Amino acid sequence: MIQSNVSFPCNVVIFGGNGDLAIRKLLPALYNLDRAGYLGEGTQVIGASRTDLGRDGYLKMVKKGLQEFVKKEDWDADVWTRFSERLNYAAVDATKAETFKLLSDALGKGFKEQDTVYYMSTAPDFFGDICSNLKKAGLVSNRCRVVMEKPIGKSLETSKLINDAVSAVFDENNIYRIDHYMGKETVQNLLAVRFGNALFEPVWTNAHIDNVQITVAETVGVEGRWGYYDDSGALRDMIQNHLLQLLCLVAMGVPVSLDPDAVRAEKLKVLKSLKKMSIDRVRRNTVRAQYTSGNVNGVQVPGYKDEEGGKPESMTETFVAIRADIHNWRWRGVPFYLRTGKRLPARYSEIVIQFKDVPHSIFPDGSNLSSNKLVIRLQPEESIQLYMMNKLPGLSERMQVTPVTLNLSMPDHLADNRVPEAYERLILDVIRGNSTLFVHRDEVEAAWVWADAVLDGWHQSTIAPHAYPAGSWGPQAAFELVARDGRSWHESN
Repeated sequence: MIQSNVSFPCNVVIFGGNGDLAIRKLLPALYNLDRAGYLGEGTQVIGASRTDLGRDGYLKMVKKGLQEFVKKEDWDADVWTRFSERLNYAAVDATKAETFKLLSDALGKGFKEQDTVYYMSTAPDFFGDICSNLKKAGLVSNRCRVVMEKPIGKSLETSKLINDAVSAVFDENNIYRIDHYMGKETVQNLLAVRFGNALFEPVWTNAHIDNVQITVAETVGVEGRWGYYDDSGALRDMIQNHLLQLLCLVAMGVPVSLDPDAVRAEKLKVLKSLKKMSIDRVRRNTVRAQYTSGNVNGVQVPGYKDEEGGKPESMTETFVAIRADIHNWRWRGVPFYLRTGKRLPARYSEIVIQFKDVPHSIFPDGSNLSSNKLVIRLQPEESIQLYMMNKLPGLSERMQVTPVTLNLSMPDHLADNRVPEAYERLILDVIRGNSTLFVHRDEVEAAWVWADAVLDGWHQSTIAPHAYPAGSWGPQAAFELVARDGRSWHESN
């Protein structure tokens, strides 16, 4: 379990409090924080949405959700009793200022005497209205923080509009743009591995690293959200935020400290060093594709255009593979291969750091000599493994070597019985006012500059996406993308 460490009292208001994200992730995370002793006495959790549920109706909904999405071994009736006493509900319409009086009543007269977190688990189009109406209702102070879920816009232009609307009410230091990948234990452990060990940082350069691969693979399709997804696509949905944030953690220089501004400054340098994707580079270094019907885990599934609500003329990508290049001294010449897609054969997210081959082999021809790799698995399980060469046991006259893996994950005798979920870490950091793992506005906009160039290149090229059958690892073009460089995708077990 998480070590007990009681926080100060805090109001947590979830706009979209009866939505899928709130029920599946946010409220279970808050329940687990309460269970572990991290919610201070006087903390209240308020759901806010247009539906007139009433407090009793909301409690029934939350309890049902917790019993479904909290692990059975973590469910505790006494914790639920305590947590339910913190819960309240306000029927608030984001676009109607007068309804915010109900939220003011729920927060109570002591609102300004403790910190308040506003979590906007709604469509980004409502972020500006929510912030404006909070201000009109007198519910904004320097003790208030606001959390923004992705996607923040569909382009640099729309992202700026949303950020401008929120920044008109809240200072940048009180705005927390959340990327739940940053809350994963293994992502944070990447910082410990890199900067806490003299072994890795000296070789974390183009002199020793051959390439970096970042893969986020999903077995699911659009899950009934065809209209939303078709307006977004894999590049906006995954590459522009999740994968670029992971790229930043791999590629950033050594920050002077773990202070939020120091970490953000190094990540921003990476984003600004990404080589812009001209039309020619988009054609040569990107692959976009759409899944067709196929078999995933033994189940026959329809193609993207045949999903519920699908349209036959759609050009939206469900798979993307990109070679990205960082033009600075540390990384010049090292390709970063980014890959994500839906309806792939397995669900996992991982980062692979592949080191260069030894300059000369002293072992017999035919030895199973392969490159060292550091493989960081983020989901479904979390692990860090270092692939190294070792002697094959035996009495052979000629020494034979074979790849072995060195497990760098937390050993059982040190690890907690329970690994916190990503949203637990991130929500707790917001409550504490620690923004290290959150995304600054400058990062969002720098990422959009790069992503917009890719989108523009696709639009101007007017080439239809490749097709790949559901249950495959994408189109042949994705394999050719890395094969042209004399490389191949890492085969995960």
